[in-house]
Amino acid sequence: MAFIQCDFASETLSMGVSVNVLLPQTANKQLHSTLWLLHGRTDDHSAWMRQTAIERYAAEHSLAVVMPAAGLSYYQNMHEGLRYADYIDHELPQVMRSFFPLSEAREDNFIAGLSMGGYGAMRSALRYPERYAAAASLSGSLDAAAFSSSTEPERISWMRWVFGEAYKNLRGTDVDLLTQLQRAKQAGVDLPRLFACCGYDDFILEQSRAFARQCSENEIPLKYVEGPGDHEWSYWDRMIREVLDWLPRTAS
Repeated sequence: MAFIQCDFASETLSMGVSVNVLLPQTANKQLHSTLWLLHGRTDDHSAWMRQTAIERYAAEHSLAVVMPAAGLSYYQNMHEGLRYADYIDHELPQVMRSFFPLSEAREDNFIAGLSMGGYGAMRSALRYPERYAAAASLSGSLDAAAFSSSTEPERISWMRWVFGEAYKNLRGTDVDLLTQLQRAKQAGVDLPRLFACCGYDDFILEQSRAFARQCSENEIPLKYVEGPGDHEWSYWDRMIREVLDWLPRTAS
């Protein structure tokens, strides 16, 4: 695998950004299947490379991996911040494909993330299902509306920063993944394959369970995995391998 730290000036964010990229080393000029891999709330574009063996795992699957940074944005166009949803969904894929031989085909694109990034992955997949063959959440913050009742000052401050006062009433909005699942079912949307996992000892476990219940109630296929583990890198390093094995790869 080739590892590249790609720096460019983002027009959407009006600042310089860094993206970590892994590329398979092949003799032919094929366009690569790509995993768009998102970080959690306290991390950045370097986290997956620093904390896991993603480079080795991706090499085993001949898969390109793009790892952007999204700050504390919850992968939203923030109320008091930058337009990270537009950056992740639109500018980033366009720029990366202009730099590297990455396939645009739906069957060659997958998105995954941990914690806040698990939410980000599912948000993008449900909003743009025609772009991805599969989406995966590892210990994802999948029920944003559940934070509306939080009494933690730090969390309330963060939610206001991201959503404004609307954070108090996220249920039923475009931000609410549970609502988006229901709407997708009602509209007959051809969704990507979905995967979610969480550890038994994870403080955010109930959010993954809520997502799984909503999929079940709406007869939306979901591979859901619970097992030993906490909100920690040892768990995510183990589970990202399971995600990569699960991806619906087409024959090259």
